[in-house]
Amino acid sequence: MPPFFRHPASLEHDTGHGHPERPDRIRAVEAELESRDWLGWEPVEAPQATQEQLLRVHPREYVETVRDFSRRSAAFDMDTPTSPGSYEAALRAAGGACALAESLLAGGERTGFSCLRPPGHHAEAARAMGFCLFANAAIAARHALDALGAERVLVVDWDVHHGNGTNALFHDSPEVLFVSIHQYPFWPGTGPLDDVGEGEGEGYSVNLPVPAGTGEAAFLSLIEHVVVPAARQYGPDLVLISAGYDAHRDDPLAGLALETSSYGAMSSRMRALGEELGAPVGALLEGGYDLRALAESVAETMAALGGGAAPPGVARHPLAERAAEVLGRYWAL
Repeated sequence: MPPFFRHPASLEHDTGHGHPERPDRIRAVEAELESRDWLGWEPVEAPQATQEQLLRVHPREYVETVRDFSRRSAAFDMDTPTSPGSYEAALRAAGGACALAESLLAGGERTGFSCLRPPGHHAEAARAMGFCLFANAAIAARHALDALGAERVLVVDWDVHHGNGTNALFHDSPEVLFVSIHQYPFWPGTGPLDDVGEGEGEGYSVNLPVPAGTGEAAFLSLIEHVVVPAARQYGPDLVLISAGYDAHRDDPLAGLALETSSYGAMSSRMRALGEELGAPVGALLEGGYDLRALAESVAETMAALGGGAAPPGVARHPLAERAAEVLGRYWAL
């Protein structure tokens, strides 16, 4: 049974009245899954991240700052408040991500989902921002590389906002192929197509910005004609999805036009890629703020990751053509 990592601490990260990144997100997802008998997946309590896991990505002083801010209910900025339960929730979110990597690389599972909050892809090495405290996906990727025998990790981020934290943390490293499909121009303002990484990591940051109004056809084309061929050439040992659901047409925070079924279509392509490459595929929750869209789209993701027919091919979209022009220097697209 694929693992679904969860913990009640996710409900204790109190962001205040009216904040979109709220405990009801977890309640909505779990209620939907419970109504579907968890899709045959196994709910598993997420462990706390260890200091060793955190310190591979974040300086010790920053980890202590998150603990201190949580104790005082201080805010890092207007978007990123904390409460007395925030530090524990953040430890479980990072720990669930690491446990996901362990289940995939050491436990023999082919897929899994870490559904905890706060999200992580905006957190930089020493900066909380955009609702994020610890860089969960980056921590999991670094754990896979340093402790679980992986040599290369693919991170695919389809949150509507650019995963600036993950991008920055691996900007100069070929150990992680980071891919982000995101609305642009849009907050946080990073992730143009020509940001391809630097130094030894040049070519290993694949930023795929899309304009407001973009829908499923472009996303699937970018996956099929850019992400998949680059991943084949890269040969990852592990695939992690930074699974945000705020590119959904019903999301109140952004302006893209994916349907609930789009997440199943994207996930089926990631499952097929993993099967082809012999690499397990795990997903971590990032954004998504319309509760119904979030809950149903997570279920679509899990159902598709769990199995199904091979996805049909899609035409090359102009956005995929443009991406190939820039990224073709590094990958045969």
